[in-house]
Amino acid sequence: MLTERQLLILEAIIQDYAEAQRPVGSKSLEQQLPVHVSSATIRNEMAVLEKKGYLVKEHSSSGRIPSLKGYRYYVDNLVKPTVANPAVVDSVRNSLNNQFFKIDELVAESARILSEMTHYTAITFKPEGQNIRLQGFKVMPLRNQQVMVLLITSDGGVESQLFNLPKQITGEELESIVRIINERVVGLPLDQVVEKLRDSVPLLLHYVQQPLGFLNVFGRVLNQTAHDQFYVGGKLNLLNFVENGNIEQIKALYSLIDHSDDISNLVGSNDDDQAIQVRLGDELEDRSLQNYSLISATYDVEQHGRGLIALLGPTNMPYSKMIGLLDVFRVELARKMLDYYDFYD
Repeated sequence: MLTERQLLILEAIIQDYAEAQRPVGSKSLEQQLPVHVSSATIRNEMAVLEKKGYLVKEHSSSGRIPSLKGYRYYVDNLVKPTVANPAVVDSVRNSLNNQFFKIDELVAESARILSEMTHYTAITFKPEGQNIRLQGFKVMPLRNQQVMVLLITSDGGVESQLFNLPKQITGEELESIVRIINERVVGLPLDQVVEKLRDSVPLLLHYVQQPLGFLNVFGRVLNQTAHDQFYVGGKLNLLNFVENGNIEQIKALYSLIDHSDDISNLVGSNDDDQAIQVRLGDELEDRSLQNYSLISATYDVEQHGRGLIALLGPTNMPYSKMIGLLDVFRVELARKMLDYYDFYD
């Protein structure tokens, strides 16, 4: 159990270290604390906090920096999100004020904007898409019996896939396939489309080479549309916080940047429906991220589902400011998405 004075000292050290990026000593704290405490008393309290594992010494000097335990305690018990001033809210709102023709464009742009505002790596997941429906199915003939199949979804998304058709299929037969698929499955939720095709149009699918392969590819495209579509902004910002030019860490971070599945698994989802969640160092389960933190926040787009945005940056980031900014950003992103759906619906 920490005393009130120890809490004040821990909070001041974390905030000062985030701003100055150097160990914090008792003399600087003496001038910052809201209560009058001598430098000697502060040193004693810092020694207690160090013994309890909340602070560590980087060098032999008297200055201390927060430990992961100290950050965890601060985030769970002491952090006070900065209330964004109207200028910040206007800046976020104006940045998202472009016209978007696809929801993916908005999701991608939001990641880019957030990374530029923070100089960290930003990750934005689109809403889960449980209510997205197949809005259109089109086939565009190409050359050499090849066609491009276009799937158009109710959120403005367009997915495409190339298929090879058997030489004996005629244009009329192809038109029949397109017409029946549009009659039977357009308008259905995405998770029902493939099953409906399997049940309703098995006879028509013999016109396509390997009918099961057609359905499987169709299913993969639909699944990609409905789940885990995300965009990353400021990937290379991760490298700005590598410790002492650690070559192995740089290699590991490059690998992480290049593999979307790794980033998706890293972010995961918020537990217990928390609006904002912070994970630190060891909690990220990736050795290359020992000196990084991940702040994630959900955003609710009403009947269109719930998405997630996240910031990946150094453990000594200014948490109050970043949590406050992310809170504003998720609200404005949800508002912009609702405007988008209202316009295109």
